[in-house]
Amino acid sequence: MSEFQLVMPKMGESIAEATIIRWTKNEGDMIAVDETVLEIATDKVDSEVPSPKAGKLIKRLFNEGDVVPVNAPIAIIALEGAASASAPVAAAPKVEAPAAVKEAAVTVEHSIAAAQQTVSSAGGNRFYSPLVLNIARTENISMAELETIAGTGAEGRVTKRDILAHVQNRGTASAPAPISEAAPVVPSVQTERPAAPATPAPAAAKPAVSLSGGDEVIEMDRMRKLIADHMVMSKHTSPHVTSFVEADVTNMVIWRDKAKKVYEKREGEKITFTPMFIECVVKAIKDFPMINITVDGYNIIKRKAINIGMAAALPSGNLIVPVIKNADTMNMVGLTKSVNGLATKARANKLAPDDIQGGTFTLTNVGGFGNVMGTPIINQPQVAIMATGSIKKKPAVLETEMGDVIAIRHMMFLSLSYDHRVVDGSLGGSFLKRVADYMEQWDINREI
Repeated sequence: MSEFQLVMPKMGESIAEATIIRWTKNEGDMIAVDETVLEIATDKVDSEVPSPKAGKLIKRLFNEGDVVPVNAPIAIIALEGAASASAPVAAAPKVEAPAAVKEAAVTVEHSIAAAQQTVSSAGGNRFYSPLVLNIARTENISMAELETIAGTGAEGRVTKRDILAHVQNRGTASAPAPISEAAPVVPSVQTERPAAPATPAPAAAKPAVSLSGGDEVIEMDRMRKLIADHMVMSKHTSPHVTSFVEADVTNMVIWRDKAKKVYEKREGEKITFTPMFIECVVKAIKDFPMINITVDGYNIIKRKAINIGMAAALPSGNLIVPVIKNADTMNMVGLTKSVNGLATKARANKLAPDDIQGGTFTLTNVGGFGNVMGTPIINQPQVAIMATGSIKKKPAVLETEMGDVIAIRHMMFLSLSYDHRVVDGSLGGSFLKRVADYMEQWDINREI
């Protein structure tokens, strides 16, 4: 019997695994070429996995909810026409059946063993995904301690949410976890930390929730769970500081009012303030490149590429952050097309996993909801995120050759939340002021 192994596709350079959220085909179902076999999720993006070949699905190697590494076999498909070609023509049709079944069973067992070998940990008695193991290494959680964590995933597996909750609630009274020999620098770092208090602080207890008549319990959907975990992790990881500045964006408003009709007629799409904001952010990042960094333990990774994430609201009410790659290489037309294209894909739930990967700085527009300012949470592993407020007409003092005058101007608050481990107030405040300067110096006569 000729068989084909359907594998977990690689959907981005930094994506190592995906979660199976739904099988659209059952064992025994026929599959056409390019027909969807299952749906998977990576981070916040759902994708469909089609079969490149036609045949019958004879074995599903993983269940819904399982986390599977890329390139691991996930299903066995008997190719169309192969079975009939090898089947006996006449009597004793059952003679070949046991051998065929045995062959399929052996193939499935080998495929499952290969897939599990890819993701299993050295030691321990349970399955752990690469993401969980990576968090365990980062938090110095030994295999023995990992075995004690109650898992809420399929078959009791430990999920990302489980291990992050364990890290957050770890009591300081517990014995220190063994330190891997691969990280000899950790003991010397720990000796520099202040001594633990004589009476260890108890782990934070979850507040009790009481229900009364008429209350409705709504379970978070998958994306909201991911967002919740990511936000808690970010606040747990980075000490947040937020700086504010008010910018006079009158020139930007005037220029856009002149350019939007010309651009829409020529390009067939609208131009918003977002690409204009991104251009100013990119210029400021070039002036202050230490905003465009990532923290890895006690190492600082200075990013060469400037990839700007832009927070976008989905029809479900959730938020997602598609990324404009190499924004510093684009002109205003390129930025506008990238912004519009990603926003359209986000609203239609058509973003690919790679569309939300690789961001080095994030921009969010709280002004779109009528808010004048906000204190956004850093999108890890970045170190800064900027929020733009709503543009309001206000009286402002202008300096002229004839003296100070009061005029009606378009004003907007900018806020920057940054990781105080590596970004001090001087750098954060100077960067934010530089963004405002570029906005205020916008050339109203530039061509689009």
